Amino acid sequence: MSTPVGPYTPAVTAGSWWVCSGQIGVRGTPEGPRLVEGGLAAQAGQALENVAGLLAEAGLRWGDVVKTTVFLASIDDYATFNEVYVGVLGDPRPARSVVAVAGLPLGALVEIEAWALRPAP
Repeated sequence: MSTPVGPYTPAVTAGSWWVCSGQIGVRGTPEGPRLVEGGLAAQAGQALENVAGLLAEAGLRWGDVVKTTVFLASIDDYATFNEVYVGVLGDPRPARSVVAVAGLPLGALVEIEAWALRPAP
C-alpha cells in the first residue's frame, strides 16, 4: 500500500460500500512516495497493487470490487493498460470506465479508483 500524496483518506467505508480514492503507481521511500520506474505498465501494476493492499486491509478482495475508474495521462496507453489490468484481475472483472486526463499527481501516467460491496454476513 502507498502513502497518500495529498490530504485525503485512501479508502472509506459507507454502509456496505467500500470506496478507494485514486491510487497511482507510487511506493513509499524514506524521502516519501515516489513513482515506480518502468513506464505505464510498471505504474499500472503498482497502482493495482496499492488498491489490492487497501482491499486486503479492509478484509476485501478484487472479487468484491464492482466498479473501477481509470484515468490515463494518454489514451495511447489504453492497450498497454488493458494487458496489465487483465493480467491482475483475470475474469470476471468489475465494470470499468477509462478516461484520458490532462495530468495526474506527481506526473503519474495512470490513476485507479475502486468501489467494492461488502458481502452480506
